[in-house]
Amino acid sequence: MNNKYLSLFIILTITFLASAIGGFTTSAFKEPWYSQLTLAPFNPPAWVFGPVWTTLYILMSVAIWKIWFNTKNKYILKIYFIHLFFNSTWSIVFFGFHQIGLALINLIIILAFITFLLKEYFKIDKISYYLMIPYFLWSTYALILNSYIFIYN
Repeated sequence: MNNKYLSLFIILTITFLASAIGGFTTSAFKEPWYSQLTLAPFNPPAWVFGPVWTTLYILMSVAIWKIWFNTKNKYILKIYFIHLFFNSTWSIVFFGFHQIGLALINLIIILAFITFLLKEYFKIDKISYYLMIPYFLWSTYALILNSYIFIYN
């Protein structure tokens, strides 16, 4: 992964494969279960999730790519990919298995990984750090939405 553009392509591909796993699970197992849940009054419309997640996956891919390309830090790259595993399994746990509480725990784990990555990125590359902030904020919002669904269902 020493080639600048090839490494970006590989990171984007792996990140979007994680997204595809979640997207497939969501589309296959979401209904009719999800529409029967009590959702938060501040839950966004369904059409918002696709563009938001696409943007976030691009931002987080560019963030880790900048870290990787400038430092060749295999440890942070490994942490990023482990974090992607939890990111992709949230949809499986929530939509596939309908396990709202377990999905909430999964989100807490994801946020712990994001927080760790933010701290590491801040030390290495401020742009990468800033690119991850929207992901952190959206994941925090997702935690609030997931918590609401857990409490009211």
